[in-house]
Amino acid sequence: MAGRSLSNRLKDKLIQQAIERKIKRNEDEGESSRKNPLQESLDIPSSFYRFDQHPGYKQMQIINKGAEQLGIENPFFRVHDGIAGATTTIEGRSYINFASYNYLGLSGDQRVSNAAKMAIDRYGTSVSASRLVSGERPIHHELESALADAYKVDDAVVLVSGHATNVTTIGYLFGNKDLIIHDELAHNSILMGAQLSGARRLSFPHNDYAALDKILTEQRRNYERVLVVIEGLYSMDGDYPNLPEFISIKQKHHVFLMVDEAHSFGVMGSHGLGIREHFGVDGKDVDIWMGTLSKALAGCGGFIAGESALIEHIKFLVPGFLYSVGSPPQVIASCLEALKIIKREPERVQRLQTLSKYFLAKAKAAGIDTGLSQGIAIIAAITGSSQSAARLSIALFEHGINVQPIMYPVVPEKSARLRFFLSSEHTEEQIDETIKLFMEEWRKVR
Repeated sequence: MAGRSLSNRLKDKLIQQAIERKIKRNEDEGESSRKNPLQESLDIPSSFYRFDQHPGYKQMQIINKGAEQLGIENPFFRVHDGIAGATTTIEGRSYINFASYNYLGLSGDQRVSNAAKMAIDRYGTSVSASRLVSGERPIHHELESALADAYKVDDAVVLVSGHATNVTTIGYLFGNKDLIIHDELAHNSILMGAQLSGARRLSFPHNDYAALDKILTEQRRNYERVLVVIEGLYSMDGDYPNLPEFISIKQKHHVFLMVDEAHSFGVMGSHGLGIREHFGVDGKDVDIWMGTLSKALAGCGGFIAGESALIEHIKFLVPGFLYSVGSPPQVIASCLEALKIIKREPERVQRLQTLSKYFLAKAKAAGIDTGLSQGIAIIAAITGSSQSAARLSIALFEHGINVQPIMYPVVPEKSARLRFFLSSEHTEEQIDETIKLFMEEWRKVR
């Protein structure tokens, strides 16, 4: 027994030594892989201290040079001379405009402009501080109360940037013990917010609530908080999710549901109150309503609407609100007036919806690939390559039609497209002319 015991102890010691050697070897290899390459070089590469050598900038230069060699003009950063609605003026020439999300024609409406002017006269052009410190004005509360009423929830809060609203809200409320699951076509601001949070991030196939249910069945109990993020109206394709199904899944798995209504508020529903009104759901069935002020509401910024605990939390602790200046009074006033008009004049929304369906039907009848578009404010015309999208945009611009190309890497190369934003101020005649010219130029480009 003693001999066997000694043998076992020797064996254990040898095994332990082998394990220690392996651990040391792994640590050495790990340390080697973490070594800064600059420590073994006498010179610091210029790409590490020059912006013109940054990989992203160099890639952009390659793309621009390629477009120049192909004779494709740059369709971006065109300067508009005045109000951009259903029509616009660029360098003195009038265009039919499909490149602005002034969906209800309220940016430029005299009542909205007057409200902004009156707010400037009363409050100045800036509140000159974060709202927590001394940037609070009565008009902020008026807009937030009106937004909360539109969603039938406790409260709302307005932030100075739509993109930053998603980034800072998601980034703060969730952490490294949590999971964020989003539609695969989610906006960049949602992805950036998830990255900032440190939570694990997963995506599910576009609008596929059954796939989401499966993921949650497998993953829910591995995390503390879980956030599901969808959009009310997807800006690249012009389609929308089956909200009641997502609400049912949220309730089944006890997770948070966030709906980004950047493009759907003011556009969907019989009175323009968004996807909630479209499906007739209770506003409190969604935990976080997010929206922007820059589309139908004719201003700039973002908002979150929901229960009191959420809004109070954001106002006191979310960095993008707490450490940012309050929204300018003229912007808040214009958005408030726009919201009042939307509620008083639902015919604007109905006109937009009718025109959108008209455009979609005409486009499909002409043989245009409209992808997933459902005929609500946004119509895609898929061209199949970035080059053809750019060429077609330029050709239509020469005919007096302003529509922007959406190209790789914003969308996959084969999904490159022109994206038409409709306005309630467009006419059937403008749409007919646009479809006609599109087909004429598309045959040439193709």
